[in-house]
Amino acid sequence: MKLSKKEAKMIVGGAGITGTLISALIKGFNTVLDVGRYFGSSIRRLIGGNVCPLD
Repeated sequence: MKLSKKEAKMIVGGAGITGTLISALIKGFNTVLDVGRYFGSSIRRLIGGNVCPLD
């Protein structure tokens, strides 16, 4: 069954914000925060001289 252009324009839906989308955005935001935290900690250890030797 094919829809005409008029019928296709009358279709509503699919643009809502779902719980899955919100969850994915929050996980992405937390990942960015964690990477920043790890990066900041490593810089602080390098500057402070608190790095474990590789020997």
